[in-house]
Amino acid sequence: MAKNSGPRRKSSGPSRQPAKKPFWRRALRAGIIWGFALALLGAIFLGTAVFFTERELPEYSALKSSQNGQMIVVRARDGTELVSLGPSYGKWLTYNEIPKIMTEAMVSVEDRRFRDHFGIDPIGLLRAVKVRWEKGAFREGASTITQQLARNIFLNNSKTFGRKAREAVLALALERKFSKDQILELYLNKVYFGGGAYGIDAASRKFFGHPATELSTAEAAIIAGLVKAPSNYSPTADVQASINRGQVVLGLMAKNGVISQSEAQDIDLSDVKIAKEKGQNSVRYFTDWALPQLDMLLPETNEPIEVWTTLDLAMQKAATAAIDNNVPAGTQGALVSLDRDGAVLAMVGGTDYVTSNYNRATNAMRQPGSAWKLFVYMAALEAGYTPSDRVVDEPVTIDGWSPQNSGRNYAGEIDVRTAFAYSKNTVAAQLGNEVGFGTVASMARRFGITTPINTRPAMVLGTSEVRVIDMTRAFAAVSAGGTSVEPYGITKVTASDGEVLYQHKSVQGQVLVPHYVAAGITDLLQTTVATGTGRAAQIGRPVAGKTGTTSSNKDGWFLGFSSGITTGVWMGRDDAKRVGGLSGGHAPARAFADYMKVAVAKRPVEEFDTKLQLPEWQLEPDDEYLQGNPDDYYYIDENGNLVEPGGTRPDDQPRYDDGSVGPGPGPGAPQVPDYGPPPAASDDFLNRATGENRPAAVRPQDPGLRPGQGVGTPQSILPAPRPTATPTRQPPVGNF
Repeated sequence: MAKNSGPRRKSSGPSRQPAKKPFWRRALRAGIIWGFALALLGAIFLGTAVFFTERELPEYSALKSSQNGQMIVVRARDGTELVSLGPSYGKWLTYNEIPKIMTEAMVSVEDRRFRDHFGIDPIGLLRAVKVRWEKGAFREGASTITQQLARNIFLNNSKTFGRKAREAVLALALERKFSKDQILELYLNKVYFGGGAYGIDAASRKFFGHPATELSTAEAAIIAGLVKAPSNYSPTADVQASINRGQVVLGLMAKNGVISQSEAQDIDLSDVKIAKEKGQNSVRYFTDWALPQLDMLLPETNEPIEVWTTLDLAMQKAATAAIDNNVPAGTQGALVSLDRDGAVLAMVGGTDYVTSNYNRATNAMRQPGSAWKLFVYMAALEAGYTPSDRVVDEPVTIDGWSPQNSGRNYAGEIDVRTAFAYSKNTVAAQLGNEVGFGTVASMARRFGITTPINTRPAMVLGTSEVRVIDMTRAFAAVSAGGTSVEPYGITKVTASDGEVLYQHKSVQGQVLVPHYVAAGITDLLQTTVATGTGRAAQIGRPVAGKTGTTSSNKDGWFLGFSSGITTGVWMGRDDAKRVGGLSGGHAPARAFADYMKVAVAKRPVEEFDTKLQLPEWQLEPDDEYLQGNPDDYYYIDENGNLVEPGGTRPDDQPRYDDGSVGPGPGPGAPQVPDYGPPPAASDDFLNRATGENRPAAVRPQDPGLRPGQGVGTPQSILPAPRPTATPTRQPPVGNF
């Protein structure tokens, strides 16, 4: 049988398709392709940008002749010129004229891979990211010297992605157009070193009094350390800070092999002689604080400008004299004075700007002592206390802490007003414990305290460090009736042609506490000056204020206000060592009085608003009934006698159920003589609290007391109180 030689039929089964690749492999392949494409496009874009930027860069000679900085004329509130500030340029030094130790010091601290990178340092950038990952914050900068040069010449200091991108492009273009030596020469002759000095020669002449060609290793280390933060590390601002920063630079120089480790250890930076500045005065403390605010107030400009400020020259002179004439020997003093809208009228940051331009009024953080009780008592007033409520001054222990009063004596049962006036620590501790230490801290935050606050029991005595300007702001808010006050120093800025570039606009403050709290604390503050620890601050018109003294007499404070001006004074040593005899009620209070007599001389006398208008939630139930119809209820007087409904007659005397007249001088009774405003504390208490033997008839007369606000007038000359059902509030006292 023959075989079939015809074509074979194909199988009718399904055809085999190629196996499909997994999704992750396809995604990876696509990612690689797109990533490469985007990287290529980015490289092309970057190369094009660098190419055109390089073509547009000025020539080297043009960059040498260009100057940084701008002229600024600063004026007082009356238009008087305070100071004229502008850039200071020394002699231009070529690369070969710059001491090699100076160039090596700068490279060591600012860009140790300067000779190896192409304008941007990828290794330095990765190192900064690594530190950020390990430490949780950027501790190392990634900007190269070339990037810094690009920023100084062509850009500003705004921290935006766009600016950083332009900076990177400019750095790459600069590296392509100029040599490393040329870039370093430009950088060292144009970088800002603080105090108006641009370039190493200007800096050397300013800080050391000689040209940069004569710089020693120690001086080079100090100058190199300034670039990071000129105002913080300036030798004329903070000598110790500049020395500490210089030690860091020496360590980096040794690490990079510029000097040996033994050389770095042998150099004593404290031996470097700093040149004294001439023609400086206390006004510079104010300008140093105010002018940096221009960065936020104005658009970027290099044109000459005039800055009109809030400073009053007469008040500034008085403030300087008040500090100089009262500060204890060997100590520093600071003063800040605010108008009712927050305008800074005077500012003194130290006793001698030439010796130290460190501003203790705005930068120093010191313990406020009893001045902190402002927040303790405001928290208590907001919680329901009133100045007349009774408290007990007695030994107390809270969580193992036992506060002591000054003099270690106790007055027993007194009122809140007196406890505050005589700064009773035990009462402050009890109040703070009752309202909560966190509540006191919250009150301080509300009133503008920006520094860290602890909530341990001792915080009620002012153990948390604060700034003078913040405490003054808090007292100014009380003076404003419990409304926030924002300190400011610049009213307007004009261009050279008179165009107004900035104008300060008054903003209504935020209500921080109810009116009754502000009225109550003002009552307490004026009592402190009238008869309490702040008597030295009296100026012949109403004054409200508070003293503050820290342990071992390290700090002395007085803060207060009168006629719309609030002033804070601090005194102490920069090293926080004890100052014999220093207390807030003495030198600081006297300085306050000396200054305020001048500051308020042309202002009308203003009485304080201390009238308490309590909200309904704070009234006792019987008080709420009293707001209704008196015919709807019965009540008893303080002697337990029943008073019938509507029991008052036209002569305004209460009638008992037997028809007899209640306590008080009825018709025809002799008139009570007018003895003027009663004192803030009874004579009996004053005898016990101060140890003085004061006759009962002797009563302090002070214009700071408003009529009817004091307590303790002899009962024999006052009409008996009208019967009332309102109980005297007895807040818990003792060991909470």
